[in-house]
Amino acid sequence: MRHRALLGHGLIALAALGLVWEAAHGQSNYPSRPVKMIVAVGAGGATDTLARKLAEQLSKSMGQPFIVENQPAASGMIAAQTVARAAPDGYTLLIGTNTTHAGNQAFIKSVPYDPINDFEPITRLGLAALLLGVNNDVPAKSVQELTAYAKAHPGKLAFGAGTGSARLATELYKAIAGIDLLSVPYKGNQQALVDLRGGQIQILFGDIALMQPQVKTNAVRGLAVSSAKRSAVVPDLPTMQEAGVPGYELVGWIAAFAPAKTPAPIVKRLNEEMNKALADKDLVETLHGLGVDAAPGTPDELRAWVKSETKKWGDLARQAGIQPE
Repeated sequence: MRHRALLGHGLIALAALGLVWEAAHGQSNYPSRPVKMIVAVGAGGATDTLARKLAEQLSKSMGQPFIVENQPAASGMIAAQTVARAAPDGYTLLIGTNTTHAGNQAFIKSVPYDPINDFEPITRLGLAALLLGVNNDVPAKSVQELTAYAKAHPGKLAFGAGTGSARLATELYKAIAGIDLLSVPYKGNQQALVDLRGGQIQILFGDIALMQPQVKTNAVRGLAVSSAKRSAVVPDLPTMQEAGVPGYELVGWIAAFAPAKTPAPIVKRLNEEMNKALADKDLVETLHGLGVDAAPGTPDELRAWVKSETKKWGDLARQAGIQPE
């Protein structure tokens, strides 16, 4: 009986060692089959284009197909939830955004995933600064002049709120500068831009890809970008901080995530390969055409960024009196 018990324990130990070896071998062999990249927005646009370009590069460098699948419904929540519940083996990844990992938590009452604890951050991929534009009749050719004019005429200037980021970018400006502006809601920033040109509103924070052509043709006046550093897409425009709004930063962003508990060696490999892809000249130029700056980094940097952004967006939404729905 004792020999049988010892044999049984030995078999269990060997089986456990086998599982450990299989797991380690699977990590060192990664990827050994196609990888699915779930994109939290629809086809077309900066996030989808970046995901597809990235998938092309990773397929070449890692020797397995990286397949893009768009799941844009419910503000990207379905995509994020799908990845959060997937096996933590590196074969289901999320290309998420400030919406999935900051905006939803600020604007939606019940989000079916935790943006921090349900994911392993891989790397930030891109930053999409907003461009502050004003109607040409506004007597301000700099942010300092706009702030001074707004303080002298409280409540007179109206800003467009066609997206959550446009609303919060303006609310942050209002809070730091101590000015009073009138919020005008829109279904999208394209409609808000039409009214900015027509003078129905005077201020709009919009995506660079949307605003830059209008600034180039002098249809509206560009004053600054919302990022902490100047954008390589519009390098002549100062940042809000440079233009006299200390501590200002609010940007759109794109990042890659894996399910929580994905093994560290897999996350490390993905981080290294994605960062290599983001250094590709053609990819960088493609992103610039979409108003996005490549923004590689480490998993720890992305984790800290998500924590900071979630808090920032939530605080700004509460400050603006926006009730989650």
